[in-house]
Amino acid sequence: MSRPLAWALLPVLLILLTGAAFLVSDPLRPFSAGVPPVEGITVERTVLDGGGIALLVRAGGSEPVRIAQVQVDGAYWSFMQDPPGPLPRLATAWLRVPYPWVQGETHHVVLLSRNGIAFEHTIDVALPTPTRSIFGVLGLVGLFVGVVPVALGMLFYPALRAGGRAAFTFALALTVGLLLFLLVDTLEEALELASEAAPAFHGAILVWLVAALTAALLLMLGRRRGGRLEGVALATAIALGIGLHNFGEGLAIGSAFATGAAALGTFLVLGFTLHNITEGIGIVAPLVEDRPRLPVLVALAALAGLPAVAGVWLGSYAFAPQWAALAFAVGAGAILQVIIEVGLLLARRARPEGRGMVTATAASGVVAGVVLMYTTALLVQL
Repeated sequence: MSRPLAWALLPVLLILLTGAAFLVSDPLRPFSAGVPPVEGITVERTVLDGGGIALLVRAGGSEPVRIAQVQVDGAYWSFMQDPPGPLPRLATAWLRVPYPWVQGETHHVVLLSRNGIAFEHTIDVALPTPTRSIFGVLGLVGLFVGVVPVALGMLFYPALRAGGRAAFTFALALTVGLLLFLLVDTLEEALELASEAAPAFHGAILVWLVAALTAALLLMLGRRRGGRLEGVALATAIALGIGLHNFGEGLAIGSAFATGAAALGTFLVLGFTLHNITEGIGIVAPLVEDRPRLPVLVALAALAGLPAVAGVWLGSYAFAPQWAALAFAVGAGAILQVIIEVGLLLARRARPEGRGMVTATAASGVVAGVVLMYTTALLVQL
């Protein structure tokens, strides 16, 4: 064994021995005498079918949790737990309660641990959990909130191309504004979902770390061999970032439809379609001075839109807040990377002309992008 490796292993060994000695001696035992253990239960998924209510729960806290009783709408009900027994930290189990839930009603569930600690969960609007029979309908929803609006937005390409150099600068700045709104919206969604996950996951910290690491990794990959993202390469990066965002959005939509948090109505789908049209404009903005072929445009629309279909499917059948928050965090990192790349492209184009990057055209484009996204977002409410 080399000397540097030996010197590196020595402190690691001492740390392990110190931790083991602390656990064995337990010097804090007098302070915990008579104090009940810290318990935690988070409901990650709710399934409503002909057999009653099924809940996927995850244990938190410092000690294993044993669920002793289940109360629904003020009455105690028998339940089956799979797997049975106490739940170790971060372990999951399904609870099946044969409760005759009523479609469209609100139901309140209380889980009582063996130590008498109550954990509440509310089913806002009881609706049957989607089955495979409506798999095609959910896929259609994903197409209308993902692929269709992106493709419609990309139809503005000829208009942007006809505007000349000023239109190109405005289009790039508009893209920055669109992506800035998406970045804030994505982080907000991620942090909201992280707050619903088990506290042991430290969801908020995970969101910020994953977003930052994703942006750094994509920037590093984009800079390999000294390359710069322009034209089709930049449009692909934008489509990827938007696609990751749409995947997380699809997860949220699918989960909302499955749990009754949102009605599967025409107005809601139309609102998402109009809101996401702006994403297609941002994708074609870097291509104003190019002549991409139709297969390239089709591939960009698919890259940005199809993840929404997968998200709706997955969110409807298997949704967990921590994984959805993680998906949004990756999307936020990808969007941040694209904002940086588009900003650098604007700076490179302004430098030879002796102009600053913040021109009236660029500033108006950024403002227009934010206002456009905010205005269309008013149509969407889950």
